[in-house]
Amino acid sequence: METVVVLGGGITGLCTMHYLQRQVKEKKLNVRLVLVEKNTYLGGKLHSEYEQGFIMETGADSIVARHQGVMELVEEVNFKQDLVYNETGISYIYTNNELHAIPADSTFGIPMSLHSLEESTLVSEEGKKEALKDLTMPNVGFTKDSSIGEFLTYYLGEELVQNQIAPVLAGVYSGDLHQLSIASTLPYLIDYKNEYGSIIKGFDANREQFVKAANKKFISFKNGLSSLIDRLEETLTDVEILKGITTTSVNKQENHYQVTLANDTIIEADHVVLALPNETVQYLLKDETLNRYFDQFNTASAITIYLGFDVPDSRLPADGTGFIVSHNSDVICNAATWTSRKWKHTSANEQLLVRLFYKSINPAYEKLRRMTDEELSVVALEDVRKSLGIKEKPSVVNVSRWIDQMPKYDLAHREALQGLLQELETNYPNLSIAGCSYFGVGIGACIQNGKKIGDNIAEKLS
Repeated sequence: METVVVLGGGITGLCTMHYLQRQVKEKKLNVRLVLVEKNTYLGGKLHSEYEQGFIMETGADSIVARHQGVMELVEEVNFKQDLVYNETGISYIYTNNELHAIPADSTFGIPMSLHSLEESTLVSEEGKKEALKDLTMPNVGFTKDSSIGEFLTYYLGEELVQNQIAPVLAGVYSGDLHQLSIASTLPYLIDYKNEYGSIIKGFDANREQFVKAANKKFISFKNGLSSLIDRLEETLTDVEILKGITTTSVNKQENHYQVTLANDTIIEADHVVLALPNETVQYLLKDETLNRYFDQFNTASAITIYLGFDVPDSRLPADGTGFIVSHNSDVICNAATWTSRKWKHTSANEQLLVRLFYKSINPAYEKLRRMTDEELSVVALEDVRKSLGIKEKPSVVNVSRWIDQMPKYDLAHREALQGLLQELETNYPNLSIAGCSYFGVGIGACIQNGKKIGDNIAEKLS
């Protein structure tokens, strides 16, 4: 009997086991499946907490529905009846101490038409004129490995990028746009420039897919994202799930791997999947020849704070779902989601629930990370007072800290990943790395990554 061990019970590890178990059953293979998770619960960054009628997510608050494999997984685990979709509305940028609507006809703040550019209240007339050079200037040598910040600034101008695009994109990808590649963010921008001669014209020609995606494009579940994790766990009937146990080492033997756990259990494994943060993978393998690759994967950090109030959600600006903060404003947060407005299921009594984000790109971050939860709540309350005029005290405060746990898909990432995968293929047969540290931002990417690895292992087993 062969043994497959998956280390890490986040969404990637769970999906690896889900799809591997399916194939093992279909092919009637004699295989031992083991999943090891250090926490007492599964899900990793996908974890819901409940208090006073509020549902609060410690990590991501939703899943992009259109991503390949997402709806397929929901249907496979028979969970469609619990689906909820986001409420659509206006997203704002908070700049010069005012809320400005991001133009409706835009994607990631990038105008999809000249009308969208003209309507923006975030860019001066001079800045709008500068952005028009995109219509006539050809690609002068940018590739998908180029910096997306340099690319967008070159064609759309510094003001449009700085005031309208950068706040949105930096919020999504948690980094300086000049340190992020086009390939790891919006690779189709190069295609648009090359094919249509213009980024704006490219969006206009492909607007149908973006307009369609903008409507109800995110999903969650009635009882939060943890309920999907619970459902996945229920389906893993042929998997030994070890929770609350830390893995201390993974050692390569002659033709298998020895996985050692903190309780002194040793598992002899034929296949190992490391669905773990990069720094944990590096620690477990303890291979100095791989460190030159591991050391190139950079991370960002974030602190998120939920504030729940005993005031009606209707106190928020009409039709709004949240805001992103520009560089020139009097609040400290990087962004805020009006959670009870965007996700009706998160507030049982239609009371106000707001989530504020403080990221490591924030100039105040080093000071913030040293604060207690109580001190952080004071900062968050002041940001809510300034931006929304809410002065009441919250009935619920929930703080999550993700320190050095958010991968940055910067210019070095792709090259480091290619080198690492080549080394592993040569020197570590039947050992796979998985998860967001390596293979893409977003839950959808993790689901697809888990499926790919599960299917690959199943092929080797058969």
